[in-house]
Amino acid sequence: MAKIFGIVASSAPFIKVEGMQDYRPIAAFSFIGRYRIVDFPISNMSNSDIDYIQVYMGNKPRSLTEHLGSGRTFNINSKRGKLQMLFPQGSSVNEIYNTDISAYMENLEIIQRMHQDYVVIAPSYMIYTQNYADLVEEHISSGADITLLYHRVDNAKEAFLNCFILNLNRQKGVISLEKNIGKAKNRDIFMDTYVMKKDLFIQLVQEAKKESSMFTLADIVSASAADLDIRGVAHRGYFAAVTDFKSYFDANLALLDHKLAENLFRPDWTIYTRTTDSCPTTYCTGASVKNSIVSNGCLIQGIVENSVIGRGVTIEKGAVVRNSVILSYAQIGPDVHIEGQVVDKWAKVIRAKEIIADPAAPGYIRRSDNL
Repeated sequence: MAKIFGIVASSAPFIKVEGMQDYRPIAAFSFIGRYRIVDFPISNMSNSDIDYIQVYMGNKPRSLTEHLGSGRTFNINSKRGKLQMLFPQGSSVNEIYNTDISAYMENLEIIQRMHQDYVVIAPSYMIYTQNYADLVEEHISSGADITLLYHRVDNAKEAFLNCFILNLNRQKGVISLEKNIGKAKNRDIFMDTYVMKKDLFIQLVQEAKKESSMFTLADIVSASAADLDIRGVAHRGYFAAVTDFKSYFDANLALLDHKLAENLFRPDWTIYTRTTDSCPTTYCTGASVKNSIVSNGCLIQGIVENSVIGRGVTIEKGAVVRNSVILSYAQIGPDVHIEGQVVDKWAKVIRAKEIIADPAAPGYIRRSDNL
Protein backbone atom coordinates (compact mmCIF):
# COMPACT_ATOMS: atom_id res chain seq x y z
CA MET A 1 0.00 0.00 0.00
CA ALA A 2 1.18 3.53 -0.82
CA LYS A 3 2.12 5.81 2.04
CA ILE A 4 -0.74 8.28 2.52
CA PHE A 5 -1.64 11.07 4.89
CA GLY A 6 -5.04 12.66 5.15
CA ILE A 7 -6.33 16.21 5.33
CA VAL A 8 -9.82 17.09 6.53
CA ALA A 9 -10.37 20.58 5.16
CA SER A 10 -12.50 23.25 6.79
CA SER A 11 -15.59 24.36 4.86
CA ALA A 12 -15.25 27.14 2.29
CA PRO A 13 -16.27 30.73 3.11
CA PHE A 14 -19.15 30.60 0.62
CA ILE A 15 -20.79 27.72 2.53
CA LYS A 16 -23.05 29.08 5.26
CA VAL A 17 -25.58 27.39 7.52
CA GLU A 18 -27.56 30.24 9.01
CA GLY A 19 -28.15 30.02 12.75
CA MET A 20 -26.29 26.86 13.68
CA GLN A 21 -22.94 28.06 12.34
CA ASP A 22 -23.04 30.97 14.79
CA TYR A 23 -22.09 28.47 17.50
CA ARG A 24 -19.78 25.92 15.84
CA PRO A 25 -18.18 24.97 12.49
CA ILE A 26 -20.12 22.65 10.18
CA ALA A 27 -17.68 19.84 11.01
CA ALA A 28 -19.00 19.87 14.59
CA PHE A 29 -22.70 19.76 13.63
CA SER A 30 -24.68 16.98 15.27
CA PHE A 31 -25.88 14.34 12.81
CA ILE A 32 -28.76 11.92 13.43
CA GLY A 33 -28.47 12.47 17.16
CA ARG A 34 -25.23 10.60 17.79
CA TYR A 35 -22.50 11.65 15.36
CA ARG A 36 -20.72 14.82 14.25
CA ILE A 37 -20.21 15.44 10.54
CA VAL A 38 -16.42 15.34 10.95
CA ASP A 39 -16.72 11.72 12.12
CA PHE A 40 -17.32 10.57 8.55
CA PRO A 41 -14.14 11.79 6.79
CA ILE A 42 -11.97 10.80 9.76
CA SER A 43 -13.57 7.33 9.98
CA ASN A 44 -13.11 6.87 6.22
CA MET A 45 -9.42 7.62 6.65
CA SER A 46 -9.01 5.45 9.74
CA ASN A 47 -10.78 2.52 8.07
CA SER A 48 -8.52 3.01 5.04
CA ASP A 49 -5.41 2.59 7.27
CA ILE A 50 -4.52 6.29 7.04
CA ASP A 51 -3.09 6.96 10.48
CA TYR A 52 -1.78 10.49 10.10
CA ILE A 53 -4.63 12.96 9.70
CA GLN A 54 -4.60 16.75 9.75
CA VAL A 55 -7.89 18.45 10.64
CA TYR A 56 -8.12 22.12 9.71
CA MET A 57 -10.28 24.04 12.16
CA GLY A 58 -12.72 26.75 11.15
CA ASN A 59 -14.20 29.58 13.18
CA LYS A 60 -15.45 28.87 16.71
CA PRO A 61 -13.44 25.62 17.03
CA ARG A 62 -14.08 24.88 20.72
CA SER A 63 -16.80 22.24 20.25
CA LEU A 64 -14.88 20.53 17.45
CA THR A 65 -11.69 20.47 19.51
CA GLU A 66 -13.52 18.94 22.48
CA HIS A 67 -15.10 16.30 20.25
CA LEU A 68 -11.86 15.22 18.56
CA GLY A 69 -9.77 15.14 21.76
CA SER A 70 -6.61 13.09 21.32
CA GLY A 71 -8.01 11.16 18.35
CA ARG A 72 -8.08 7.82 20.20
CA THR A 73 -11.82 7.57 19.57
CA PHE A 74 -11.16 7.13 15.86
CA ASN A 75 -9.01 3.98 16.10
CA ILE A 76 -5.85 5.72 14.91
CA ASN A 77 -2.61 3.87 15.59
CA SER A 78 -1.08 6.01 18.33
CA LYS A 79 2.45 4.59 17.85
CA ARG A 80 2.85 5.47 14.19
CA GLY A 81 -0.07 7.84 13.62
CA LYS A 82 -1.57 11.06 14.85
CA LEU A 83 -4.66 13.22 14.57
CA GLN A 84 -3.38 16.77 14.40
CA MET A 85 -5.62 19.83 14.73
CA LEU A 86 -4.39 22.90 12.87
CA PHE A 87 -5.69 26.39 13.62
CA PRO A 88 -5.15 28.78 10.70
CA GLN A 89 -5.45 32.45 11.57
CA GLY A 90 -8.47 33.55 9.52
CA SER A 91 -8.77 37.08 8.20
CA SER A 92 -11.22 39.35 9.99
CA VAL A 93 -10.99 41.91 7.16
CA ASN A 94 -13.01 39.92 4.64
CA GLU A 95 -14.24 36.32 4.44
CA ILE A 96 -13.02 36.01 0.87
CA TYR A 97 -9.47 35.65 2.20
CA ASN A 98 -10.34 32.67 4.42
CA THR A 99 -9.76 30.01 1.77
CA ASP A 100 -8.37 26.51 2.09
CA ILE A 101 -5.27 27.70 0.23
CA SER A 102 -4.70 30.35 2.89
CA ALA A 103 -4.94 27.67 5.59
CA TYR A 104 -2.49 25.38 3.77
CA MET A 105 -0.02 28.22 3.24
CA GLU A 106 0.00 28.97 6.96
CA ASN A 107 0.84 25.33 7.66
CA LEU A 108 3.00 24.63 4.61
CA GLU A 109 6.06 23.75 6.66
CA ILE A 110 4.11 21.02 8.48
CA ILE A 111 2.86 19.62 5.17
CA GLN A 112 6.36 19.66 3.68
CA ARG A 113 7.69 17.62 6.62
CA MET A 114 5.21 14.79 5.99
CA HIS A 115 7.10 11.67 4.89
CA GLN A 116 4.14 10.12 3.01
CA ASP A 117 4.13 10.27 -0.79
CA TYR A 118 0.38 10.80 -1.31
CA VAL A 119 -2.31 12.95 0.24
CA VAL A 120 -6.07 12.44 0.38
CA ILE A 121 -8.01 15.65 0.99
CA ALA A 122 -11.62 15.31 2.13
CA PRO A 123 -14.28 17.87 3.13
CA SER A 124 -15.72 18.42 6.60
CA TYR A 125 -19.22 19.29 5.32
CA MET A 126 -20.05 16.17 3.28
CA ILE A 127 -21.33 12.82 4.53
CA TYR A 128 -20.41 9.63 2.72
CA THR A 129 -18.32 6.47 3.07
CA GLN A 130 -15.36 5.68 0.84
CA ASN A 131 -12.34 3.39 0.97
CA TYR A 132 -9.54 5.86 0.33
CA ALA A 133 -6.89 3.12 0.09
CA ASP A 134 -8.73 1.69 -2.93
CA LEU A 135 -9.12 5.18 -4.37
CA VAL A 136 -5.38 5.83 -4.08
CA GLU A 137 -4.58 2.50 -5.72
CA GLU A 138 -6.95 3.35 -8.58
CA HIS A 139 -5.28 6.74 -8.86
CA ILE A 140 -1.80 5.20 -9.08
CA SER A 141 -2.90 2.55 -11.60
CA SER A 142 -4.45 5.18 -13.88
CA GLY A 143 -1.28 7.24 -14.04
CA ALA A 144 -3.28 10.41 -13.38
CA ASP A 145 -1.81 13.48 -11.74
CA ILE A 146 -4.96 14.14 -9.70
CA THR A 147 -8.03 12.03 -9.00
CA LEU A 148 -11.30 13.69 -7.98
CA LEU A 149 -14.26 11.89 -6.41
CA TYR A 150 -17.73 12.78 -7.70
CA HIS A 151 -21.34 11.69 -7.29
CA ARG A 152 -23.93 11.67 -10.07
CA VAL A 153 -27.23 13.29 -9.00
CA ASP A 154 -30.54 14.01 -10.69
CA ASN A 155 -31.68 16.90 -8.47
CA ALA A 156 -28.94 19.46 -9.06
CA LYS A 157 -31.46 22.15 -10.03
CA GLU A 158 -32.68 22.46 -6.45
CA ALA A 159 -29.90 20.82 -4.41
CA PHE A 160 -26.08 21.01 -4.10
CA LEU A 161 -26.25 24.64 -5.23
CA ASN A 162 -23.13 25.69 -3.35
CA CYS A 163 -21.05 22.77 -4.60
CA PHE A 164 -18.73 22.43 -7.58
CA ILE A 165 -19.60 20.20 -10.51
CA LEU A 166 -17.18 18.31 -12.72
CA ASN A 167 -17.28 18.67 -16.48
CA LEU A 168 -15.96 15.34 -17.76
CA ASN A 169 -15.04 13.96 -21.17
CA ARG A 170 -15.99 10.45 -22.26
CA GLN A 171 -12.88 8.96 -20.66
CA LYS A 172 -13.78 10.55 -17.27
CA GLY A 173 -11.08 13.14 -17.72
CA VAL A 174 -11.83 16.42 -15.96
CA ILE A 175 -12.24 19.32 -18.37
CA SER A 176 -13.09 21.89 -15.71
CA LEU A 177 -14.81 22.56 -12.39
CA GLU A 178 -17.60 25.09 -12.01
CA LYS A 179 -20.13 26.16 -9.40
CA ASN A 180 -23.53 24.49 -9.58
CA ILE A 181 -26.07 27.26 -10.20
CA GLY A 182 -29.01 24.98 -10.94
CA LYS A 183 -28.93 24.96 -14.73
CA ALA A 184 -29.52 21.22 -15.11
CA LYS A 185 -30.84 18.42 -12.93
CA ASN A 186 -28.30 15.75 -13.91
CA ARG A 187 -24.85 16.73 -12.71
CA ASP A 188 -21.60 15.19 -11.50
CA ILE A 189 -21.21 16.80 -8.08
CA PHE A 190 -17.59 17.15 -7.01
CA MET A 191 -17.26 15.69 -3.52
CA ASP A 192 -14.39 18.02 -2.62
CA THR A 193 -12.16 14.95 -2.35
CA TYR A 194 -8.73 14.87 -3.99
CA VAL A 195 -5.94 12.32 -4.38
CA MET A 196 -2.50 13.43 -5.55
CA LYS A 197 1.17 13.29 -4.70
CA LYS A 198 2.23 15.46 -1.80
CA ASP A 199 4.75 17.35 -3.92
CA LEU A 200 2.11 18.24 -6.52
CA PHE A 201 -0.26 19.38 -3.77
CA ILE A 202 2.41 21.73 -2.40
CA GLN A 203 3.11 23.04 -5.89
CA LEU A 204 -0.58 23.77 -6.51
CA VAL A 205 -0.96 25.54 -3.17
CA GLN A 206 1.98 27.81 -3.98
CA GLU A 207 0.71 28.49 -7.51
CA ALA A 208 -2.77 29.33 -6.21
CA LYS A 209 -1.35 31.81 -3.72
CA LYS A 210 0.56 33.56 -6.50
CA GLU A 211 -2.47 33.58 -8.80
CA SER A 212 -5.01 35.13 -6.42
CA SER A 213 -5.62 35.56 -2.70
CA MET A 214 -9.18 34.38 -3.34
CA PHE A 215 -8.19 31.13 -5.07
CA THR A 216 -9.28 27.83 -3.56
CA LEU A 217 -7.79 24.42 -4.25
CA ALA A 218 -10.74 23.72 -6.57
CA ASP A 219 -9.96 26.92 -8.49
CA ILE A 220 -6.31 26.06 -9.10
CA VAL A 221 -7.15 22.45 -10.02
CA SER A 222 -9.71 23.69 -12.55
CA ALA A 223 -7.19 26.17 -13.95
CA SER A 224 -4.65 23.33 -14.30
CA ALA A 225 -6.99 20.93 -16.13
CA ALA A 226 -5.43 21.65 -19.52
CA ASP A 227 -1.90 20.95 -18.26
CA LEU A 228 -2.45 18.04 -15.86
CA ASP A 229 -4.04 14.62 -16.21
CA ILE A 230 -7.03 14.94 -13.90
CA ARG A 231 -9.48 12.03 -13.67
CA GLY A 232 -12.90 11.67 -12.09
CA VAL A 233 -13.93 8.57 -10.13
CA ALA A 234 -17.61 7.95 -9.45
CA HIS A 235 -18.83 7.38 -5.89
CA ARG A 236 -21.60 4.93 -5.11
CA GLY A 237 -23.82 4.96 -2.03
CA TYR A 238 -25.28 7.54 0.31
CA PHE A 239 -24.07 11.09 -0.19
CA ALA A 240 -25.13 14.37 1.42
CA ALA A 241 -23.60 17.84 1.39
CA VAL A 242 -24.41 20.27 4.21
CA THR A 243 -24.10 23.57 2.39
CA ASP A 244 -27.05 25.47 3.89
CA PHE A 245 -29.68 25.11 6.59
CA LYS A 246 -32.17 23.20 4.45
CA SER A 247 -29.58 20.64 3.34
CA TYR A 248 -28.68 19.96 6.99
CA PHE A 249 -32.34 19.41 7.87
CA ASP A 250 -32.91 17.16 4.85
CA ALA A 251 -29.75 15.07 5.41
CA ASN A 252 -30.87 14.17 8.93
CA LEU A 253 -34.44 13.25 8.03
CA ALA A 254 -33.39 11.33 4.91
CA LEU A 255 -31.84 8.65 7.12
CA LEU A 256 -35.22 7.80 8.60
CA ASP A 257 -35.37 5.66 5.45
CA HIS A 258 -33.96 2.36 6.71
CA LYS A 259 -32.48 1.38 3.34
CA LEU A 260 -30.56 4.64 3.07
CA ALA A 261 -29.31 4.27 6.63
CA GLU A 262 -28.07 0.72 5.91
CA ASN A 263 -26.24 2.07 2.87
CA LEU A 264 -24.32 4.55 5.04
CA PHE A 265 -23.81 2.47 8.18
CA ARG A 266 -22.32 -0.85 7.15
CA PRO A 267 -21.10 -3.61 9.48
CA ASP A 268 -17.72 -3.66 7.72
CA TRP A 269 -17.18 0.10 7.84
CA THR A 270 -17.40 1.52 11.34
CA ILE A 271 -18.21 5.21 11.81
CA TYR A 272 -16.30 6.21 14.92
CA THR A 273 -17.44 8.95 17.27
CA ARG A 274 -16.90 10.19 20.77
CA THR A 275 -19.17 8.16 23.04
CA THR A 276 -21.32 9.56 25.82
CA ASP A 277 -22.36 7.14 28.55
CA SER A 278 -25.90 7.69 29.75
CA CYS A 279 -28.97 5.70 30.69
CA PRO A 280 -31.36 4.32 28.05
CA THR A 281 -34.25 6.47 26.91
CA THR A 282 -37.36 6.30 29.07
CA TYR A 283 -40.70 5.96 27.26
CA CYS A 284 -43.54 6.82 29.63
CA THR A 285 -47.15 5.60 29.56
CA GLY A 286 -48.97 7.45 26.80
CA ALA A 287 -45.84 8.17 24.75
CA SER A 288 -45.93 7.42 21.03
CA VAL A 289 -42.89 7.25 18.72
CA LYS A 290 -43.16 6.51 14.98
CA ASN A 291 -40.51 6.42 12.25
CA SER A 292 -37.95 8.32 14.31
CA ILE A 293 -34.38 8.09 15.54
CA VAL A 294 -34.17 8.60 19.31
CA SER A 295 -30.81 8.77 21.07
CA ASN A 296 -30.05 7.57 24.58
CA GLY A 297 -30.78 9.47 27.78
CA CYS A 298 -34.09 10.96 26.63
CA LEU A 299 -37.41 11.23 28.47
CA ILE A 300 -40.33 10.77 26.07
CA GLN A 301 -43.82 11.46 27.42
CA GLY A 302 -45.44 12.92 24.30
CA ILE A 303 -45.72 12.12 20.58
CA VAL A 304 -42.74 11.90 18.21
CA GLU A 305 -43.16 11.27 14.47
CA ASN A 306 -40.67 11.36 11.57
CA SER A 307 -38.05 13.10 13.68
CA VAL A 308 -34.45 12.85 14.91
CA ILE A 309 -34.04 13.25 18.66
CA GLY A 310 -30.59 13.88 20.15
CA ARG A 311 -29.17 12.78 23.49
CA GLY A 312 -30.83 13.81 26.75
CA VAL A 313 -33.88 15.45 25.17
CA THR A 314 -37.06 15.84 27.22
CA ILE A 315 -40.43 15.74 25.45
CA GLU A 316 -43.13 16.30 28.05
CA LYS A 317 -46.69 15.06 28.32
CA GLY A 318 -49.01 16.29 25.59
CA ALA A 319 -46.14 17.57 23.41
CA VAL A 320 -46.08 16.73 19.69
CA VAL A 321 -42.86 16.69 17.64
CA ARG A 322 -43.18 16.01 13.91
CA ASN A 323 -40.74 16.25 10.99
CA SER A 324 -38.12 17.90 13.18
CA VAL A 325 -34.51 17.61 14.34
CA ILE A 326 -34.13 18.10 18.09
CA LEU A 327 -30.53 18.46 19.27
CA SER A 328 -29.14 17.28 22.58
CA TYR A 329 -30.56 18.36 25.94
CA ALA A 330 -33.40 20.41 24.45
CA GLN A 331 -36.70 20.49 26.32
CA ILE A 332 -40.12 20.45 24.66
CA GLY A 333 -42.69 21.45 27.27
CA PRO A 334 -46.18 20.11 27.95
CA ASP A 335 -48.74 20.50 25.14
CA VAL A 336 -46.18 22.16 22.82
CA HIS A 337 -46.55 21.39 19.11
CA ILE A 338 -43.26 21.47 17.15
CA GLU A 339 -43.21 20.75 13.42
CA GLY A 340 -40.65 21.35 10.68
CA GLN A 341 -38.01 22.72 13.08
CA VAL A 342 -34.39 22.31 14.07
CA VAL A 343 -34.21 22.89 17.82
CA ASP A 344 -30.63 23.56 18.90
CA LYS A 345 -28.91 22.25 22.04
CA TRP A 346 -30.23 23.23 25.47
CA ALA A 347 -33.14 25.18 24.02
CA LYS A 348 -36.39 25.16 26.01
CA VAL A 349 -39.75 25.50 24.28
CA ILE A 350 -42.33 25.82 27.04
CA ARG A 351 -44.43 28.98 26.65
CA ALA A 352 -44.74 28.94 22.86
CA LYS A 353 -47.37 26.28 22.36
CA GLU A 354 -47.22 25.99 18.56
CA ILE A 355 -44.19 26.44 16.28
CA ILE A 356 -44.91 24.98 12.86
CA ALA A 357 -43.10 25.32 9.54
CA ASP A 358 -43.32 23.53 6.22
CA PRO A 359 -40.41 21.04 5.98
CA ALA A 360 -39.67 22.66 2.60
CA ALA A 361 -38.67 25.79 4.58
CA PRO A 362 -37.78 24.54 8.09
CA GLY A 363 -37.47 26.83 11.08
CA TYR A 364 -34.68 27.20 13.61
CA ILE A 365 -34.78 27.62 17.39
CA ARG A 366 -31.50 28.95 18.70
CA ARG A 367 -29.12 27.24 21.07
CA SER A 368 -29.94 27.75 24.77
CA ASP A 369 -32.97 29.87 23.86
CA ASN A 370 -36.12 30.01 26.01
CA LEU A 371 -39.46 30.19 24.22
